Amino acid sequence: MDDLDHRLIAKLRHDARAPVADLAIALGVSRGTITNRMARLQRDGVIAGYTVRLRPDATPDEIHAWTSLAVEGNQHHVIRALLGEPGVFALHDTNGRWDLLAELRVGSLADLSGTLERIRRIPGVSATETSVHLQTFRG
Repeated sequence: MDDLDHRLIAKLRHDARAPVADLAIALGVSRGTITNRMARLQRDGVIAGYTVRLRPDATPDEIHAWTSLAVEGNQHHVIRALLGEPGVFALHDTNGRWDLLAELRVGSLADLSGTLERIRRIPGVSATETSVHLQTFRG
């Protein structure tokens, strides 16, 4: 990937639905160049797909939480188990006190309780700490 690819990806991260003509103007290249670059990035698996980002208040009944996890032993086994857990929206490798950070999104407190219970039972998870999202001040 060259500088143009990186700049194109940055524009698409900001607005994945930006018209090719607008991207071409912003990046100072032809529409054909943008179309070809996007096709190559998709074909090579660099762009794996497009998604929709929702405002935090767009799903007011959804509960968001973050669970920090300490892992003993085979971290890959724990990661595979967490990625198969329906309540885990995203999973991040971290440094410091905790080994992993799981972003949870569930429909109710009962769902959160069940998700946390299943996470705690994963072999290799030695400790967890969970914080529930209450309010966003800047998003």
